[in-house]
Amino acid sequence: MDEGVKGRLAELRQQINFHDYRYYVLDDPVISDGEYDRLFRELLELEARYPELVTPDSPSRRVGGAVLDGFAAVEHVVPMLSLENVFDEGGLRDFDARIRRFLQIDGEIVYVAEPKLDGLAVELFYEDGVFTLGATRGDGRTGENITAQLRTVQTIPLRLQPQGSGQPRGLLVVRGEVYLGREEFDALNRQRLEQGEPLFANPRNAAAGSLRQLDPGITAQRPLAFFVYGVADPAMTPCAGQFELFEFFRQLGFRINPLVRQFQGIGPVADHYRHLLDIRHSLAYEIDGMVVKVDSFGLQQRLGNKARAPRWAVAYKFPAGRATTEILSVDFQVGRTGAVTPVAVLRPVEVDGVTVSRATLHNEDEIRRKDLHLHDRVLIQRAGDVIPEVVKPIVEERPAAARPITFPAVCPQCGHKLLRPPGDAVTRCVNPHCPAQRLQSLIYFAGKNGLDIEGLGRKNMEQLFRLGLVKDLADIFTLKEKDLAGLDGWGEKSAANTIRAIRAASNPGLARFITALGIRFIGEATADLLARRFRTLERLMAARESELLEIDGIGEQAASSLVDYFGDPSVRQLIARFLENGVGVKPVDEEERPLADHLFLFTGTLSSMSRSEAKQRVRALGAGVASGISRKVTHVVVGKKAGAKEKKAREMGLTILSEDEFLHLINQHDKQGGDR
Repeated sequence: MDEGVKGRLAELRQQINFHDYRYYVLDDPVISDGEYDRLFRELLELEARYPELVTPDSPSRRVGGAVLDGFAAVEHVVPMLSLENVFDEGGLRDFDARIRRFLQIDGEIVYVAEPKLDGLAVELFYEDGVFTLGATRGDGRTGENITAQLRTVQTIPLRLQPQGSGQPRGLLVVRGEVYLGREEFDALNRQRLEQGEPLFANPRNAAAGSLRQLDPGITAQRPLAFFVYGVADPAMTPCAGQFELFEFFRQLGFRINPLVRQFQGIGPVADHYRHLLDIRHSLAYEIDGMVVKVDSFGLQQRLGNKARAPRWAVAYKFPAGRATTEILSVDFQVGRTGAVTPVAVLRPVEVDGVTVSRATLHNEDEIRRKDLHLHDRVLIQRAGDVIPEVVKPIVEERPAAARPITFPAVCPQCGHKLLRPPGDAVTRCVNPHCPAQRLQSLIYFAGKNGLDIEGLGRKNMEQLFRLGLVKDLADIFTLKEKDLAGLDGWGEKSAANTIRAIRAASNPGLARFITALGIRFIGEATADLLARRFRTLERLMAARESELLEIDGIGEQAASSLVDYFGDPSVRQLIARFLENGVGVKPVDEEERPLADHLFLFTGTLSSMSRSEAKQRVRALGAGVASGISRKVTHVVVGKKAGAKEKKAREMGLTILSEDEFLHLINQHDKQGGDR
C-alpha cells in the first residue's frame, strides 16, 4: 500500500482534530467552514477507499456507525457515587462544619464550586491518549456501553492534545456531563413536532434519550455537548487538587465550564451560588444548582465516602420550581413495609418544563397540618427539582364543595385494619399477607436498589404478580423462558434476556442481598456494616440483638427489626427456598479485609486524626467498631484524656493500643493491600 496514503490520512486526522478543538472547545476557529469541509470530504473519500486504515480516533467516527443490538454492561473502575443535596445556606455551612470537624481543621477549607448541569453523567476511558470506551453512570457500579454514541459528541476529544512530553500515556478515566443546550432543545422539539413525534419534556430527557439510541447515526444528528468535571482516580493525573485538575483537562483538549471557581472558605462559595442563581436563566444550558468540592485530593482521600456519596462534595440545589393546580382525588398507596402514603392526584400542570399530575402528601399529620381538602387549589413544587409535593392550599380560593382529606381506617388493598403506633408518624397495614406489600417487596428486590435484574422492572413485575407467576421473592428464580415468552408484551428474545439476567443475579454479595430483602430500618449503609461484621448470611441470621448493638452504627430499631425478621419462620422458609432455587449469597472475602476479626473501641482524643476518620480507616480494613466496653472488643485505642473506658479495659485484660501503635497497625495493613 502506498505509504503516502497512510501519511495523508494521519495528516488529515491531525488537522481536523486540531480544528475541531479550535472550533468546539476554544470557540476560536482559524480556517473557514469551506476549508474545513474540504479536509473532511478528503478524509471520508480516502477512508472509503481504504477502510482497513480507519482508526478509532478518526473524526469520521463522529457521524455514527453500525446499529447496535443492545448496550453491554461496563463496570466502573471506581464507583460513580451520587451527591448529597443541601437546599439552603444553612445546609451549606453545616457541610463545611462537618468537613472541618472531621479533619480537625480550625481554619478555612479551599473549595471548588462548579455549576451543576442538568444532563447525563458519563465516564470516558482514554488509553495512551485515545478515546476507547464510554459508559453511562447506571447504578453507580455498572453502566451501559455507549462508546459509539459518545464518539458523535463534538466536544468529546477522540484523541487528547499532545503535551510537552508527547501524547499522554497509560489509562485516564474522566467523568463529565453530556447535555443539550436550550436553543438546541427547542429546535429539536420543533423538528419532532413537524414530524409528528412525541416531544421531549426537558433537555435532560432529550440528552439521555439521544445517548441511548441504538443507532449512533441518530445520536450524531443531535447537537449534544460535554463538560468534563472529574476523574475516576486522581492518581491517574499529576494533579494535587480539583482546580488544578481543570487546568490539566484544558491542556488535554477538554472543554471546561467557564463558571468553575476556586474559593478560600465557605462564605465566597455561598456568594457564587447566589450569582449562579441570578444568571441561571440567561445561560445557554440548564443548571439546577452548584456542586461544591473540597479542592485538595489529599483531603478528599482522608474524608472518604459514605455508602452512596462522598463526604467531600455536596450539591447545593436551586429552589424548587412552583406552580398552582387542583387536588382532584387522593390515592393511598401501600409500600413494602406496610406504610400507607397519601398521593394527591392533580390537575396536570407544568413545573419547570415537567408535567406534574401527582404529588406526595407525606402522611396524615402533614395533611392535617396543611389543612388540605379535596378540590383545593394548591401550590406545588418539585422538591430538589425532582419529587413533586404539595406546599399549601390557597385557602382564599377554596370552593364550597371542598371536603377535608381523611385517612382510611382499613387497608385500601387488603381491607385489614390500619394501625398507627403512638408517637409514629406513619400509618401501616400490619397484614403480612397484604398483596400490595408483597408486590412492592418484589419490585424493590428486583429493582435498582435491590439485585437490579434487567427485565424485571415495575411494570413487568406487576404483570407477573397479577398472573400468579411470582408470589414471593424466591419465585423469581423459578421462572423459565416458556413462562414469559407467551405473555403480553414479551417475546422470545426479551424472555431469554430476562432469564439470563435472573441467573446473573443469583449469586449476589452479602451486603447487596441484605439490602434487597427490604428489611425495615436496614438500608444500604447498614447492610454493609452487617456484611463486614458477620461475613456470611448464616452468621447474620444467627446473630443476637446484643451482638448487633455492639456494632457502631446499628441502633435498637435496626437490631430489633433484624432479629424479628430472621426469627420469623416464614422468612427462614423463604431463605431456604432461595437456596433450593439456586441462589448462592457470596460471603465477604476475608482476604480483602485483613482486620475482619477485629473489633475496635476508641476512647480519648487522637492527635493525628478525628475519631470519625479513625473509625472509617478500620472499617475499610474489615474491622468493626464498638461503642461500649465488652468482651467482644479486641483492641482499645487510647487517646488523650481516655477516662473510665481505658481503666475498665485494662481491668478486663483487653488489648490496649496507643495512638502510635494503632497507626502502625493500620498503616501496615494498608500497605499490604487494605482498601482505603
